[in-house]
Amino acid sequence: MSNQAAAVVVLPVAIQAAVQLGVNPRTFAKMVAVASSCSYLTPLEPSCLMVYGPGGYKFSDFLKYGSVLTLIIGAIALALVPRVWPLY
Repeated sequence: MSNQAAAVVVLPVAIQAAVQLGVNPRTFAKMVAVASSCSYLTPLEPSCLMVYGPGGYKFSDFLKYGSVLTLIIGAIALALVPRVWPLY
């Protein structure tokens, strides 16, 4: 499943959760968008596949460096998304 398809599947659930919690659904939608575009753990994205073979990378390289990058992006998103799109 592609990132875009995963976002389409999860987005209604996130919006409904926000409505039931009584918070801004836009904040949840933005977080889904950021999370769906954050796929650094595997080389299965077309842009990653273009450098996977010619660059001599191994699958474990993506896990090793992608996990750190995913954690950094996740922390930044958790800090900034609620500030830019407040929950209330």
